[in-house]
Amino acid sequence: MPLYKKESLEELRQRIDLAEVVGSYVQLKRSGASYKALCPFHDEKTPSFMIQKGDSHYHCFGCGAHGDAIAFLMGHVKMSFTEAIEMLAERFGVALEQEETRSREGPTKGQLKEALERASQFYHFALLHTEEGQEALLYLYQRGLDLDFIQFFEVGYAPRDRTAFRSVMHAQNISDAALEESGLILKTEQGRVRDFFFHRITFPIRDATGAVIGFSARKFKEETGGGKYINTPETSLFKKSRVLFGLSYSRKRIAKERKAIIVEGQIDALKLISAGFDMTVAGLGTAFGEQHVQELVQLGVTQVFLAMDGDNAGREATVKIGLLFQKRGIEVFVLKLPEGQDPDTLLREEGPHHFAKLLQHPSEFLPFWIEHLSKRYDIHSAAGKNSLVQEIVEAVRTWDHPVHVHETLKKLAHLTDLPETAIGIESTTNIPLTKTGHITPWGIDPHRILETDLLRWLLLAGDAVPRVLQIARLNLQENHFRIDICRRLYGHILAQGTASDLLALGAVFDRPEEQTFLSDILQKKVNLQKAEEGMIETVRKILQRDWMEQREAIKLQLHTGKLEEEEALELARQFDALKKQMPEVQLP
Repeated sequence: MPLYKKESLEELRQRIDLAEVVGSYVQLKRSGASYKALCPFHDEKTPSFMIQKGDSHYHCFGCGAHGDAIAFLMGHVKMSFTEAIEMLAERFGVALEQEETRSREGPTKGQLKEALERASQFYHFALLHTEEGQEALLYLYQRGLDLDFIQFFEVGYAPRDRTAFRSVMHAQNISDAALEESGLILKTEQGRVRDFFFHRITFPIRDATGAVIGFSARKFKEETGGGKYINTPETSLFKKSRVLFGLSYSRKRIAKERKAIIVEGQIDALKLISAGFDMTVAGLGTAFGEQHVQELVQLGVTQVFLAMDGDNAGREATVKIGLLFQKRGIEVFVLKLPEGQDPDTLLREEGPHHFAKLLQHPSEFLPFWIEHLSKRYDIHSAAGKNSLVQEIVEAVRTWDHPVHVHETLKKLAHLTDLPETAIGIESTTNIPLTKTGHITPWGIDPHRILETDLLRWLLLAGDAVPRVLQIARLNLQENHFRIDICRRLYGHILAQGTASDLLALGAVFDRPEEQTFLSDILQKKVNLQKAEEGMIETVRKILQRDWMEQREAIKLQLHTGKLEEEEALELARQFDALKKQMPEVQLP
């Protein structure tokens, strides 16, 4: 994320109306000088989620959820720091100025988004209200897309004339610079300027806040050149490798249920979302890659259901995409569609209830993978079976999680009727512990857990219970921390003198892994009534950890047997003195 000027962040802080932000996602009821609601962070029947009028923080007296507008957007809507800050700035009309040596040239992000929103309105109007658009509209009706669907998703049509769109935009004071940078017009080598999309049905691509950042355009006539779908070229707003089509409609449910349905086509995604399966996303084209997987990982997804087309290309895509998720330790299920069908045709011919049955009884990924490969290899011959097994084993051994690797290979041995030793399972039983300081399913770093707990008390309780920061400052310095990001975050809090300034944190800790770490902290809850007690206990554990490590270091030196007598005696005295000085937490 760009480093924004403090003045911009301060202006944003002053303008944010927390009740307005939360009220967009939760039904708030006025009660005197406060607002009440059913907490969005846990199930309850009696409202315990509160916002005091004029306050910048919410609090749930049921589960302990506490935070500001940024924490709410990150925790409930699953936005990143960047998305939350930029959405709030756009919503409350604050121009975020970057800390740069020179001002940025060209259109601002706001101008680009305005151009794209106007484009979406133009295409939608052209589909519904022009004679030329009627042919495209008829095609959509024949595909089973009714008027409500078309209006809800703002489906549009880009006219044949490659100058019509630009002319209308000029009439609305949208500059060529904004149109070109947002990918809406194209300059040819001959110096001509043409509309990028023409004679195609358009589907807006939206970011997490619902703002249009690009388009996916489908041809409905074979005479139209190019592939079936073309997308907006890469822009500062639109990064194809990271954008999941349909995520703005599905994000909330995906984050809540930690499940996602993956399909190939944009129409497939929108039809499923419209039919109530609003945890569906699609890649843009066939390039579903690791960054798309990472977007879902950051939403906490633990299971995915792959609903690709029921042909060989669809099965190949299922294996390729499934392996990307399996590599990250995410459970993969396959919805086996009939030959020649896709989710769209299945919904039209069989109805949503049939898709729901497929979702309830999916195939596991490994048996599907074996079945798919068995069409390439003759598994009734020793050589064919060996080739199939070796292809799977080699791929599985590249996965990130050793436990997942081990269990998958065991299942592979069972499904192929082979002894476990035949595929070398014994070589995966020595599961390594992490050496990087990261939490993994097979190696939990106690230093990271302890230090993260302390930072959570500071970030979620520091503004409501000021003594927690005072206790931390009095007892701990940066050198008490073992984990790099925890050390840097604590140092930033000490330097700022506050732990509640998430705007400043978001501007400094801007790398994806840092934002994921902060998001993990903010999404968990704390009990404010036990904040001081919790902080004291966590500080005590950190101090005792250092005290015990000092003792162990001296013991190791004494046990080497390489010390002179005087050195050994001096270390023994230090050990005895240290033993009597168990650290105590100082209180302000």
